[in-house]
Amino acid sequence: MNPSYDLRFEIQKLKKEKDVTILAHFYEEGEIQDLADFVGDSFYLAQMGQKIQSQAILLAGVVFMAESVKILNPEKTVLVPDLNAGCSLVEGSPYVDYLAWRLKYPTGIAVTYINSSAEVKAISDVIVTSSNAQKIVESIPKDQPILFGPDQNLGRYLSTKIGRPFELWPGDCEVHVLFHAQRLYELIQAHPEARVIAHPECDESVLKYAHVVGSTSRLLEEVKNHPAKVFIVATETGIFHQMKRLRPDVELIQAPTADQCGCNNCPYMKLNTLEKIKRTIVSFQPQVNVSEPLRKRAEISLQRMMDITIGKKVEWPREFQPPKI
Repeated sequence: MNPSYDLRFEIQKLKKEKDVTILAHFYEEGEIQDLADFVGDSFYLAQMGQKIQSQAILLAGVVFMAESVKILNPEKTVLVPDLNAGCSLVEGSPYVDYLAWRLKYPTGIAVTYINSSAEVKAISDVIVTSSNAQKIVESIPKDQPILFGPDQNLGRYLSTKIGRPFELWPGDCEVHVLFHAQRLYELIQAHPEARVIAHPECDESVLKYAHVVGSTSRLLEEVKNHPAKVFIVATETGIFHQMKRLRPDVELIQAPTADQCGCNNCPYMKLNTLEKIKRTIVSFQPQVNVSEPLRKRAEISLQRMMDITIGKKVEWPREFQPPKI
């Protein structure tokens, strides 16, 4: 019998015995996505993490996603296969520096991408994901400045799309910035029939060639519903697994990097393995925990995101009050 199959069978058995629900991001390896109870983008995983009733939740993604689940569902044990599964956007927006930037605009609304630490969420007014960011920023009062971080490419894309200036934090995703506009142009010339789809974390020079710019869920929807037979995809390759399941008839081509290195795969997502998932369920380690004062403060910005996304009215602060974390 295939050893990988044996391992999957053991994990399925263990998670039932220990009452563990597995959430996986679209950028994980296909075998992990197939094993998960729920697979989705960062907003969907936050939603499901808030609703799950099992004793424990294992998040196969990156640590900031597990932190978000813990913030929204503090009574649950939240597990991750590898605590080293970080994010360049988190690393590039340290709390002390982000707070100093935030303090420069005390009457502004701090819109922070979910790819951020719990500490940064705690000094933000609202969290966004690529799937709900436009709806959220459009709900902000016109008389208040918008600060957007830590992904400047997503912020720039939204600012242009809605015609409203943002103050941008100078951060980016180390994977999505590798896609190269000139190489993409050359690939399009070789495949004129292809439909180009891109994640808004890509540089604007790449996004200008895309027929559709959107979250991972939006890109999946495009592949599912558009009649094109060839897609050039400018996002992390883990998404190809779901795309192939939805449309086995199409050709999927990853958008190129400058040197065709094939390194535009998230190294953090790929730290998670079936072996680590099994070990984590057996030991209930490592766990992700957030102190209660920090959790309560960070929950405000996350819950505001949840409320706006489902159409609830929210109150916006008129001036920033720095927390004591």
